[in-house]
This record gives sequence, C-alpha cells and structure tokens, in this order.
Amino acid sequence: MKIHLTSVFVEDQTKAEHFYTEVLGFVKKQDVPVGGTDRWLTVVSPDETGGTELLLEPARHPAVGPYREALVRDGIPLAQFAVEDVYAEHARLSGLGVRFTQDPLEAGPVTTAVFDDTCGNLIQIATVPR
Repeated sequence: MKIHLTSVFVEDQTKAEHFYTEVLGFVKKQDVPVGGTDRWLTVVSPDETGGTELLLEPARHPAVGPYREALVRDGIPLAQFAVEDVYAEHARLSGLGVRFTQDPLEAGPVTTAVFDDTCGNLIQIATVPR
C-alpha cells in the first residue's frame, strides 16, 4: 500500500494553483472541471511527476472552516513537505514574500519551519535524515 493522493482544502483554486506551482515549485498534474467553478486540480513534485498527487480541494464542506481555523489558531500545520535544506528553502520562500509562522527550528536530527500557504493552511517543511 502507498499514498497515491492527499489533499489540502483551499478557498480559491486559482490562487492555490499559483502559490503551489509558481511559489512552491510543484507541477500541475491534473486540471479537470467538475461542475461550476470547481476543478479536480492536482500538483506533484517536479522530481516525481508520477508520484503522490496533492489535490487542491475546494474548502466548501461546513466542517472545513472550523477545522482549519482551529489548526491555524493553535499553530498546527495541515501538511508537511520534505525539502533538502530547510534553511535554504526558508530563505528562498521568504524572498518571495512567504510568511513564516515558525522560522527554522532544529529538533534533534530534524529541522522544520512552518509557513502560511495563503489559502487558509499552515504547511510545515522539514529536512529529515535519510
């Protein structure tokens, strides 16, 4: 068994597409209209275009708002992305105007940082030993 697809809820799919592709550097994999203005919109790592897809899912369900608000209020990231060097990625993203809620923090062998994805979520980046 392996993870094929996971999702983050977003308020605006067009804004999310820009942030996740142009700022974070993911590549759009699927973009299929599913009714109204909603799309089945996924992105993947440019290093693993056949790998796990991230669905940028419309945040319409009534439970989504309170759930995400509670996570953000408590500083809890919705998702974690692996990066080669948290310090370098923090500098790159900060230079692009990304707002971090947690600067790089070393916790034993793991280094993490947390940013606001501009779509209602906190996302953690991490460098972990292999």
